[in-house]
Amino acid sequence: MQRQFHREYGTFEQEDQRSLGELFSDLTNQVTTLMRKEIELARIEMTQKASSMAKDAVLISAGGVLLYAGLLVLLGAASIGLATWMPLWLSTLIVAVVVLAIGGTCLMVGKNRLRSKDLKPEQAIISLKENKKWIKQQTT
Repeated sequence: MQRQFHREYGTFEQEDQRSLGELFSDLTNQVTTLMRKEIELARIEMTQKASSMAKDAVLISAGGVLLYAGLLVLLGAASIGLATWMPLWLSTLIVAVVVLAIGGTCLMVGKNRLRSKDLKPEQAIISLKENKKWIKQQTT
């Protein structure tokens, strides 16, 4: 590479003496490296989203367990004598409805959180679009 003084800006510039083949080879290597990095970014982003979804799946599971517990309470309440303040059927129904409502709420919250998750690797898509622009600039 040769250095030349640029009179207008008062700075030195370096001339690139590489052949077109060398420049194209460098561009190919850079694009390959860039694509590998983009794939790695997408992998990391998907791992983070999967971790978040696993937490929501635990909440759904908890909701399912509570719904099952509500069924058990419904059956157990039939044999428990809460009938001192109200009829047996009414006390059993009240306990079962409360437990089922809590379980149903947990289930719906977890389901809504999962539904709102977007699995697209947003960062990687943005970066790929920027890379596409850069590659077009380099080849024109």
